[in-house]
Amino acid sequence: MPTFGGETVYQIYIKSFCDGRGTGKGDLKGIIGKLDYLLFLGVKYVWITPFFVSPQVDNGYDVADYLAVNPQYGTMEEVEILIAEARYRNHPRHGIQPYLNQSCMVS
Repeated sequence: MPTFGGETVYQIYIKSFCDGRGTGKGDLKGIIGKLDYLLFLGVKYVWITPFFVSPQVDNGYDVADYLAVNPQYGTMEEVEILIAEARYRNHPRHGIQPYLNQSCMVS
């Protein structure tokens, strides 16, 4: 795990962060829609809480399938868009590096 060297890490609790689909709950589209704002705030790393299929006994931390996105949060295509959009913003002077499910670094 790399050190963050004084950079700003912003943890996103997906359920309450931003509703991008009009369902009343946070989702992946909501995160994608806020990437520029997070960049403006100086955020360098985004740490996203689990968004995989889960029985939700432990607010999503009780992951049942690490290969499937919980439909209430979006789709795998939206995960790929989120990663691509964050990477697009990730360059030496400023950018965002996504950290997914607290244990998987996307590089």
